[in-house]
Amino acid sequence: MSNVLEKFQMQGQVAIVTGGAGLLGKQFARTLAQGGAAVVVADLNRMTANTIAETLVKDGYNALGVGVDVTDPASVAEMVETAVNVYGRLDVLVNSAALDPKFDPEALARGIPAGSFEDYPLEEWRQALDVNLTGMFLCCQSAVKPMILQGKRGSIINICSTYGLVGPDQRLYQRHGIQTAYKPVYYSVTKAGVLGMTRYLATYYAGTEIRCNALTPGGVFNNHDEGFVIAYSARAVMGRMAHIDEMNGALLFLASDASSYMTGANLVVDGGWTAW
Repeated sequence: MSNVLEKFQMQGQVAIVTGGAGLLGKQFARTLAQGGAAVVVADLNRMTANTIAETLVKDGYNALGVGVDVTDPASVAEMVETAVNVYGRLDVLVNSAALDPKFDPEALARGIPAGSFEDYPLEEWRQALDVNLTGMFLCCQSAVKPMILQGKRGSIINICSTYGLVGPDQRLYQRHGIQTAYKPVYYSVTKAGVLGMTRYLATYYAGTEIRCNALTPGGVFNNHDEGFVIAYSARAVMGRMAHIDEMNGALLFLASDASSYMTGANLVVDGGWTAW
């Protein structure tokens, strides 16, 4: 009988984390490095990606920073080629790159809460689709090619959101009964699309060892204002927001052989938010 802890070890494996300079991306890169993988920290902000990778190297891990525009097929191909050229293979892709909701200055100037559906700008909708869905498509498409050459084996983890499962509770963005902002429409739509992409790839590679799963985090505390924290915590079964490191165990599970009989699944780590 094998030692279950050995299944979490990733020595000899290579992982790419897109959005690697983001709040969770930085956590994911360090987690995979701690598991023993060589990690390519990929982000639109090349300088920050390099800094994060350099910090990992100083801490004794194997890491490399690269710049990538996930909406650009040539940039994505170069990211994967760099990983393979430097490390000789690619075993894991974590699709963490995504747009966060943005405020609409024009709507705010007219007294309309940011992110309102009625006035949401078409150009921002298109940009979000480009990054959150087309970017994921391009990264998966490029990453599976070396995985196929390596014997049709690899793990893809697509980062979703609870708002890809349920509609946003827009009351979270009220202050003193006044709606100050909305979670914009693109966020739910693109995150729901992440699940469709995940299931498609899982079934497309049926009969192989190329696995594709989704990880759905709940709200992670990131210096939110007190009103938001109180409102969010009241809606979570566990009565609080997630700590920044509380997605790491699930990420390592999905990336490693600990989840070797798991594909097409969505691992929800949301403190019970979607259990109500």
